[in-house]
Parts: sequence; structure tokens; C-alpha cells
Amino acid sequence: MWWMYALLSALFAALTAILAKIGIKGVNTDLATAIRTVVILLVAWGIVFTRDGIDSLPTLTRQNWLFLILSGVATGLSWIFYFKALQLGKVSQVAPVDKLSVAIAILLSVVFLGEVLTWKAAVGAALIIGGTLVLIL
Repeated sequence: MWWMYALLSALFAALTAILAKIGIKGVNTDLATAIRTVVILLVAWGIVFTRDGIDSLPTLTRQNWLFLILSGVATGLSWIFYFKALQLGKVSQVAPVDKLSVAIAILLSVVFLGEVLTWKAAVGAALIIGGTLVLIL
């Protein structure tokens, strides 16, 4: 079941790239990121309230807060750089290079989370890195 959500994530990430490229034409990318963030904020909180997720708020620990905030900072920085890259480059180059994050996440999951690096994950990461190098060079 997880893979269905992952495929939907990939589909919407692809749509994000196309829609963003059209939307940022002639626009300051920081402003575009701020507008996008407000929309995401409204959608996310709307989902929380409609699915009774707000009830879980008091159960969050300091560690939850710290790492969710750090994740938010990383997401924001990722979006700022992504929009700037989209404005300057082609979607067909920027979007795949952005997906180098998958290989980086695999490596970081081994280092920081102690996950086991399987041969499939290693080969997949190597192929992503190779493909990224092909697109950059």
C-alpha cells in the first residue's frame, strides 16, 4: 500500500514542477515560494481539522517538535532553491536532478537511522547518481 502513496507523491511532484515553471515566469521565486507555502499551509491544516488530527497535538514531544521544525526549515530551503533552479533551467533537467535527493536520503538513512543498505537500494541510488551526472554534464 505504501507504494501507491509514493507513486501519487511522484505524480504530484511532477505536476508541481510543471505548474511551478509556468507560475514563476517573470515572478520573484522567493515570493512564489511564499505563495505556495500559504496554499500548502491552508490545505494541510484543512486536512488536519477535517480528519480530527488536531486531537494529537498535545501528545507531541519536544523531540517531535524539534525535528518537525527542522524538517520544515529543510523543506523551505529546498523549495526556495528548487524554484530558483526552475526559473533558470529546464524542467526536464531540474526535476530529475532534484530527485538526487532520493539517493542522498538512502545514504543518510543508513548513516543516521541505521537502516540496512540493500543491494537494490544501493544499485538504485547509484543509477540515480549516474543519471544526475549525465544530466548535469
